[in-house]
Amino acid sequence: MKVSTQIKINNTKEKVWAVIADIENSASFISGITNIEIITPAGADLVGLKWKETRKMFGKEAVEVMWITDSQKYHYYQTRAENHGAIYVSRLEITEENDGVLLEMSFEGQGLTFMAKIMSKVFGVFMKKSMIKAIEADLQDIKKACEV
Repeated sequence: MKVSTQIKINNTKEKVWAVIADIENSASFISGITNIEIITPAGADLVGLKWKETRKMFGKEAVEVMWITDSQKYHYYQTRAENHGAIYVSRLEITEENDGVLLEMSFEGQGLTFMAKIMSKVFGVFMKKSMIKAIEADLQDIKKACEV
């Protein structure tokens, strides 16, 4: 399953980067995140940063361990998580425009186990709609944090 959505932000790429790279404090400005616990800090390029993220999903708290696998300052970072027999890759990408910034968030989930593949087929449409809704909410929260 792949999903992607974007939002226009009226600020600079530097400001947007400062907000999205502030993972340690993201629970204070992304309403879907209830807690962040840093497991492994990273250097300036963010690669290697590993954290435990607690979110409210489908009325329950869900915890994922995530880490940054690739990053280019002021342009993008990519994360990975592995859980329930699947690999999850997400990416936040900044595109500078004349009158602001376009921030795109993409998510891809790939089942590795037989059961994860079946669950993906059975719940795929429902999950896709839910993921788009969650990503759009995160992007709105990031926009608010960037435009204050």
